[in-house]
Amino acid sequence: MNVPPHPPASQPPQQSALPGCWWHPSRPTGLSCVRCGRPACPECLREASVGYQCIDCVQTGRREQNIQRYTPRTVAGAQVSHRPVVTPVLIVVNVLAYVVTVAQSGSLTRNDTSSLFGDGVLWPRVIAGADEWWRLVTSGFLHYGPIHLAVNMLALWILGRDMETLLGRVRFIALYVVSLLGGAVAVYLFDGVDRGTAGASGAIYGLLGAMLVAVIRLRLNPAYAIGTIVLNLIITVSLPNISLLGHLGGLVVGAVATAAMVYAPAKGRQYWQGGAVAVLLIALLVLVFVRDAQLADLVCWYRGDRLFCAEPSG
Repeated sequence: MNVPPHPPASQPPQQSALPGCWWHPSRPTGLSCVRCGRPACPECLREASVGYQCIDCVQTGRREQNIQRYTPRTVAGAQVSHRPVVTPVLIVVNVLAYVVTVAQSGSLTRNDTSSLFGDGVLWPRVIAGADEWWRLVTSGFLHYGPIHLAVNMLALWILGRDMETLLGRVRFIALYVVSLLGGAVAVYLFDGVDRGTAGASGAIYGLLGAMLVAVIRLRLNPAYAIGTIVLNLIITVSLPNISLLGHLGGLVVGAVATAAMVYAPAKGRQYWQGGAVAVLLIALLVLVFVRDAQLADLVCWYRGDRLFCAEPSG
């Protein structure tokens, strides 16, 4: 006897095994965001660098990129930083130079008798007569005794920290160098040929000029900056053996260099700033050549370690 087969048991309707889209729960989807892992339908996914991300993650990523791209900057275009690096390095270099001169001379106060001091001091006769132009730079790292060094390094620390923060390290180095050269070139141009000059004062006065320009650019009260400059100039002319020319040269060049940095247009700022510093350096170099031509009849030479200079004819 043939038994008819049992009819198949009724089965419940199949439910979708796929999760619903996070934003459209009624839409089953097998896709998900590679960033947060939430299920998402094709309408809610966007192509990313790797895989696909949901619309929320895409917006979050854009906000994070905008935050990363925005870096607070000063009026000179430097990234905001509160840790000076160049200023303490400059102080260390000046102190080391003094220590070497003291070791060579065997005296704290008569360190100008050392060979390093003699080879680096700003002596116009030798610069012109023996073409020792490096003295225009090396003289800015030499000091007459501990008091001279201490006063200049204290001023460098006070002024340098603020100006380095405002300008950034590279611009601050440029400012310091052109200010130092500005003071040295002023001495070379207008001072006596047989007067030796040394010290970081030209560069420090450049920082004073920079401070005044920065205060004006930031629309702050310039009274304190002006008072500080005037007081220092009074001290300069009141005390003996202080180079007014070196101070004024550094002050003017430092102010001009800083003005070019803080007033440069935002578009192409670095090119404007670099070009201004280059123009200043070229101008200073031209002035050195002019003075060198004026002192062309000065001739100096070495015999062993001794330096001899001929008196100009006529």
